[in-house]
Amino acid sequence: MSTASAATVTRIPLNGPLLRGERRPRVALVGRALTGKSTIFAAAASPAVRHEHLAGLGGAYQECIVEVGLDQISLVDLPSIRSLLHLPESDQVVLRYLLWGDRWPAIAGHEGEQPATAFPEPDVLIQVVDATSLKQDLELSLELSRLGRPLVIALNRLDEARSKGLYINVRGLSERLGVPVVPTIAHMGKGISTLFKTVVAAARSNSCPLPQSASKHLGDSLETINRIIGKPEIDAAFRMPRRLLVSLLAGNDGYSWNELATHFPQVMPALLAARDAADAALPRPLAEELHADRHHRAAMLFEAVTSARSPEHGAPWRRWLDEVFLHPRWGLFGSLAVFAVVLFFVFEVSAVLDSLSSARLNEWVQQWQPETTSGVVGRAVADGLVGLVGIVVPYMLPLVLLLVALEESGIMYRVAFVLDRGFHRIGLHGGVAVPFLMGLGCNVPAISAAAATSSGRERVVAAILITFVPCSARSAIILALGGKYLGVLGVFVLFLLPLLVIAILGRALAHRFADDTPGLVQEIPAYRLPAWNALWRKTWERTSDIVTVVTPLLVVGSVVLALLSHFGADTAINSALTPVTLWWLGLPVVLGVPILFGILRKELSLLMIYQALGTQEIVPLLDWVQIFTFLVFLTFYIPCLSTFAVMLRTLGRRDALFSVLLSVVGALALAGLARVLGEALRLVV
Repeated sequence: MSTASAATVTRIPLNGPLLRGERRPRVALVGRALTGKSTIFAAAASPAVRHEHLAGLGGAYQECIVEVGLDQISLVDLPSIRSLLHLPESDQVVLRYLLWGDRWPAIAGHEGEQPATAFPEPDVLIQVVDATSLKQDLELSLELSRLGRPLVIALNRLDEARSKGLYINVRGLSERLGVPVVPTIAHMGKGISTLFKTVVAAARSNSCPLPQSASKHLGDSLETINRIIGKPEIDAAFRMPRRLLVSLLAGNDGYSWNELATHFPQVMPALLAARDAADAALPRPLAEELHADRHHRAAMLFEAVTSARSPEHGAPWRRWLDEVFLHPRWGLFGSLAVFAVVLFFVFEVSAVLDSLSSARLNEWVQQWQPETTSGVVGRAVADGLVGLVGIVVPYMLPLVLLLVALEESGIMYRVAFVLDRGFHRIGLHGGVAVPFLMGLGCNVPAISAAAATSSGRERVVAAILITFVPCSARSAIILALGGKYLGVLGVFVLFLLPLLVIAILGRALAHRFADDTPGLVQEIPAYRLPAWNALWRKTWERTSDIVTVVTPLLVVGSVVLALLSHFGADTAINSALTPVTLWWLGLPVVLGVPILFGILRKELSLLMIYQALGTQEIVPLLDWVQIFTFLVFLTFYIPCLSTFAVMLRTLGRRDALFSVLLSVVGALALAGLARVLGEALRLVV
């Protein structure tokens, strides 16, 4: 391992056995409608989300695996539920799944529709609470505490509550309920990482909420019901915590009363007598008194943990930036602004650096026209080194430096969060968005950046797709030839085609490399100014290995191609490539060598075309169909040698060769189709 690589190693403490595989806890999101429950799921979801329906009248739910550090969880977004008492049939099904999963007990055996898909009962519950209407959600919190499962509360929309002058004592709420409470702003991705880390800790400790007992004046009535149903056979039949069953019966829950009467009719006289006695002794019927008591305790808890304050006005620039980068509707514009900055680097700053570095070196090297074999080898070595300078100085260093600056400032994480859902459509996470954009400058640092922000199947798919992003060299050829001979429409089609191919190929590769890619909980760090020392150190860590791997391959490839040309192998190469150039693409045979030299560096293809045809005015020798066909082929076929080298290091030989095969087949297929369509269009026009 190199020194640079060793510097990036981070030690992560283990708090116990890893929760993965069969040890992976199952976590259910529960809560009222419109609290942000599905937004939290979407913030952590993977591209491979499973959609199923609950049995009977139960609604749809979605499920996926989520990576939380080194651990994993199975995250389930259940249909919304308002209460555990007096539920309609659809909500009653949700409660059954919370209690029993897909293994319903004897009392539910008569239901018309039983669970059709596997659904293990949840290990941990996340109740998503709307901070702006906390009082309503606290009643459900008191009910969920009776389920006997670890519970974590996601206090969502805390920013809206504070903007309205409502301050919530998060620690006080946690202490009174006896459960962790995590503030979140789900639509901006804030607090999501902390939430799921807390969930993993709750699963590992298996700690349940503090008992939330009813008021003292209800104690005797509830205890009487508890004694009546306190039989092992009833516990086995209902398979739910006793205190939950007591509250359901005391609250006149129709389903519980009906099932108890059906399966245990012998206890019904005593139970009815106990309810009648409680109704007579209390100011209101027991069910109404229990509901009023629960409402009163929720209101008292709300009063104890909230206070009215003036809306917060500190650090307005942070809130303004979050509105720009993280807003559900306007956040895309912030991401587009970041992309505009990257594009400026690609087409302006990098072009200037190229003209000041590799372009001048190339002009100097072009003056050397050796005739001896040793001179040809020396010139080839010089060409290879100039090619390396042309990659590193104008593109790799500034683009990687920009990427690191975006990461260090916290902006990159916000862009990734906003684009995450869009990239899910091609089986990737939003973290690869900026590396894809970097590919417009050079695929080499783009693939390296994608490898640094992804792993496993996602790394392979992202690296393969990035090779189809037209780098600046391919863009220069498209603009030089297409802009001159095909017009604006032709250039537009040539740039649109890679986007369509990436979208279609991304979905296909997601199936080929399907492994139920887990979701990633994206951290949204605070804004900060990047430190120069960290910028340069991380930039060097990400580029040093690339330089050492690419340099020898560039030099060796340059020498081999130069020797082939020196010993007159041009004719043999052109003849060998005749089936591709003449028969399939309909191009002159002499373009075989330019196509081959494009493997070294794509921009060499344009120079070799002029040399092979003997002129820079190629229209008399090539018509518009041939030019369009050639540009389509050049856009998609084998990545340059530098790109292949970094793919070899990043992906390994098998996947790198698969990428080459995919690009060759794709280039031949698309170029052949472009030729056929062009010829047909010419006949029509």
